[in-house]
Amino acid sequence: MSKQEDKFTFEAIVVEALPNAMFKVRLPNEQKTEVLAYLAGKMRQNYIRVLPGDRVTVEISPYDLTKARITFRH
Repeated sequence: MSKQEDKFTFEAIVVEALPNAMFKVRLPNEQKTEVLAYLAGKMRQNYIRVLPGDRVTVEISPYDLTKARITFRH
């Protein structure tokens, strides 16, 4: 298995902006789970702004389901 295959990818909604480019995002499941997400390196490098209410694509590792990485802003 490659590194890319063992990540879960979801579309989520940004709920709250936190310091240090961290965000609380709500996943699209029945429980409306909120996880802590950080910006991917390319998004920081290209100054992509993420605000509360934005739809984003997040990757979650199967090892820690409480943290996510924001890889794309819709």
